Amino acid sequence: MKLPPFVTRLAGPASTAGTIEATTSDRNPVEVRHPRGCQETVIPSCAGIRRSPRRCAYRMRADLRELLLPTLEWSPTAVLTLAAIRLLVEIIAETGALRYAQERLRFGGCQSRRLRPRMRPPREPSCGEWPYGTFLQRLTPPVRTILLGLGVRRQVPAGQIVIHQGIRESHLVLLEEGLTKVTATLPDGRSALLSLRVGGDLVGEMSALNDQPRSATVTTCGPAKYSVIQPDRFKRFLKENPDAALELAAMVSDRLRWSNRRRIDFTSYPVKLRVARVVAELCRTHGQQRLDGIVIDVRLTQPDLATICGASETSIQKVLRELRTEGLVDTDYRRMTVRDLTRLRRLGKLESNED
Repeated sequence: MKLPPFVTRLAGPASTAGTIEATTSDRNPVEVRHPRGCQETVIPSCAGIRRSPRRCAYRMRADLRELLLPTLEWSPTAVLTLAAIRLLVEIIAETGALRYAQERLRFGGCQSRRLRPRMRPPREPSCGEWPYGTFLQRLTPPVRTILLGLGVRRQVPAGQIVIHQGIRESHLVLLEEGLTKVTATLPDGRSALLSLRVGGDLVGEMSALNDQPRSATVTTCGPAKYSVIQPDRFKRFLKENPDAALELAAMVSDRLRWSNRRRIDFTSYPVKLRVARVVAELCRTHGQQRLDGIVIDVRLTQPDLATICGASETSIQKVLRELRTEGLVDTDYRRMTVRDLTRLRRLGKLESNED
């Protein structure tokens, strides 16, 4: 019978005793006796060979095919036995391969490739995504990109003071995400809410341009991201981009006009009209359109609303109760929903181009 190519016959033709010696390139000589006493064959064992169980099982299956199939006539029982042996060998091979893989993973023999997640750079909102009237919304995309690259980015939690009133410092704060409130301390110790600032707004520009102490305190109302820009870099930016300087002047002019309007409202209109005008403006700057109305998703307390409107907290509570009864607004915990903006603007005597 033809032996496998990896078996080298060391003895001559098979003797009558039915004993031969053979060797492999991986094992010492072994001696095997055939159950029929005819010509002997050698089936090398895989024990002790540094191979994976799957490769070892493959060699065993190849040996069975080469050594057993070319034999002479086999009885049906022998054929079934051979099939059972082959099935058993395959089951053992699969089990051994599984254990082998587990051991390699356990002891670090198999170094798997670790895929690191790719970090996407922060996406810059388009011009339409920045709130209306903010400084970033006023700039063109190329100039906006330059401005966003001037400062050092920071991320702070709610309640963080980014600008302190009375401190002599000149850096600017460019808000990118989040909501902040601008407050000032009154002589009697109370805190007055002056305005609200959102992502895209620029704060601290007055001290950066005139080198005077801060006139107000800016505090985050929630988690916020902003950039700190040094005044010399900002001034150089304005010289290289004259259009940005014009937009900065327009922004300061709008804020001054808003402050003057509030002073006129304090002396010319009753509390109810003042509240209607302030709420209508908050709808424009911080409102989100929903199915049930415009939601002013700003953590604005009644004392904050009272300081903006220049009224007492008791008067604000009375006015909000009347507006709820008339179906104009609906108040929740630090949130307000405007049900009918048209009627609210009419109540505040606001024109179509004024808010």
